[in-house]
Parts: sequence; structure tokens; C-alpha cells
Amino acid sequence: MAKQKKIEPLVGEDLLKKVKELENLSKEEKAKHCGYYTVTKNGIERVNMMKFLNALIDAEGIQLDSAPSANGRGGRSASYRISVQSNGNLLIGSAYTKQMNLKPGDEFIITLGKKHIRLRQVDSDEREEIELAEVAV
Repeated sequence: MAKQKKIEPLVGEDLLKKVKELENLSKEEKAKHCGYYTVTKNGIERVNMMKFLNALIDAEGIQLDSAPSANGRGGRSASYRISVQSNGNLLIGSAYTKQMNLKPGDEFIITLGKKHIRLRQVDSDEREEIELAEVAV
């Protein structure tokens, strides 16, 4: 097998994109192609699966740690950050929708501010009003 040139490990959207491109390869090969391996003194390549899987979890925006801080005091909760994707979309990961108990078909009203976007879930009463208004038009 030809030795491939060592690359800097991919992260974020670049990592997700590359993994999708390599869908037919084994997880070890995917990790290697994404830069998650080291070469020993003897020239043996070792795949760093734990780093690769952790990078995938981070890229998906999934928060696994929900325990309070180590010192036992509550303090600030973690802030959630997302980036605009290359296609212009903002993706809110399933970890957050699960946390809010959201189901497919749940609706939101989007309000745009100067430097913010506000999502407000539409309740059943509002949904009926909206449907009636659409029928009237």
C-alpha cells in the first residue's frame, strides 16, 4: 500500500464533508484519510479512533457532558454555538431538539433582529389561527 502524506486532522464541516465522501471505506480508513493517525518510529501507522470519534461528535455539535462543574457549584451553563454552513444554512443539531422534546412537524415563528434570530415555537392555538387566516385568503 502506498504511504499517504500525513495531513493535519480535519475538524468541523470539513471533517463531516470528508467522512461523507468516504462512505464506502471502513471507519479506520476514514479516520486515517481525515488525518487521525500517527506513524511510530518503526513506520507503523496507528489510527487514533478516539480522537476521530470525538472530533465527529464535536463537528455534529453533540454535547455529551451534562454534569455540573467539578467544584460542585452551578455557575454558568454552556453556551451553544453553531456556524453558518457553506450552503448558507444554520443547522440546529438533534441533541438540542431532543432536549426540547421537539417532534417532526413542530412549527416555529422566525423573527429577525439586527444581529439575532429568534425562534418561537407555535402553540396549538396559534397554529389554528394561522390555518384559519390562510384559508380566508
